[in-house]
Amino acid sequence: MRKPLLFLLLLILVSIACNGGGTPSIPPAPENSVFDSGKTAYGFFPSPPEATIESVLQLFQDMSAHGDFVLIQQNTDWESFVTSVDGESQTRTDLINQVKLARQNNLETIFVLDALNGLNRREFIGLPAGWEAGFANPNVRAAYKNYALWVVRNFHPRYLGLASEINTYMDAYPDDAPNFISLYHEIYALVKAEAPQTQVFVTFQWDDLNNMFPQPEEGNRQRLSPNWEQIEAFEPNLDVWAISTYPYFVFPSGADIPADYYSPLLSRTSKPLAIAEGGFTSQPVGAITAAPEDQVAFLNAIHDQLGSRTVFWVNTLLNDLNLDSYAEEMSRQGRDPDDAFTLANFAYIGFRNFDGSPKPALEVWNGFQK
Repeated sequence: MRKPLLFLLLLILVSIACNGGGTPSIPPAPENSVFDSGKTAYGFFPSPPEATIESVLQLFQDMSAHGDFVLIQQNTDWESFVTSVDGESQTRTDLINQVKLARQNNLETIFVLDALNGLNRREFIGLPAGWEAGFANPNVRAAYKNYALWVVRNFHPRYLGLASEINTYMDAYPDDAPNFISLYHEIYALVKAEAPQTQVFVTFQWDDLNNMFPQPEEGNRQRLSPNWEQIEAFEPNLDVWAISTYPYFVFPSGADIPADYYSPLLSRTSKPLAIAEGGFTSQPVGAITAAPEDQVAFLNAIHDQLGSRTVFWVNTLLNDLNLDSYAEEMSRQGRDPDDAFTLANFAYIGFRNFDGSPKPALEVWNGFQK
């Protein structure tokens, strides 16, 4: 199981919605931040239910009614950042446009930088021809550092993730894992020198970290026995322990999530905890059987087990995805429309159907925020 790129067309649509052309200005951050409230902040990925500009604009409005922030996760523009922090590029414009839409709708932002392919987190994405894929590559390291510093200097984020589900890459390439870890510590020091208040982290795929998906390279690791050493390799410079979780690939129903599935995090660290992405499907997908009440059980499992230690919580989707809409748009772009249906495993983890009608989980989610 590997999470697809859920907002495949978002950047194009946001750029058009913001009228594209030139580098847009960056709106100021809200004066009263939810991150100062002492409560869990709730958010979503900016993944529109349909592949239209109207759907993007409506989604940002709807997210503000059911959450506090948008999690912005975008791949590195390697060539643009390899020589300098500053400059102009489509990646910079896309990020600014997403922040602009968020702030227009009174939403804050959390950033996660991503070097890897959302379709397969065991490989890099977008590396220029001739670049060696690996975190020992000086060009990779320079571009990643500059990208992080550009985000810090332009958006002053409270939370900055430097990788997504990094343990999956560490499992696949144990020889390269120390190179990423050293790069993380270098960037951490650079960020803290400029913005001591920024909380820096990476995310870990919890179901995989918990050995629920046995992989040949993982040897004799036992289910429900987390690979703590993969998290602790980033200490003491890990400000938040952040996980992703999609337990419907593991458990037959939400009610089958063990009462101590997430709670081991509480005793392993005193650091703040976060759900950086996750969800539970509300309808059957392939061999997976599920119903709307499974989402409710999933939400209650996290809420009951992690409680107030959770500083932010992302449910990946607010609305389900209309796969027919995505397939139609991909066909218009000359791409294989069948690729849209690779999203099916994750298309129904929203709290609303793609037409905006609510599921029972929405009331539970909203109730947590009162």
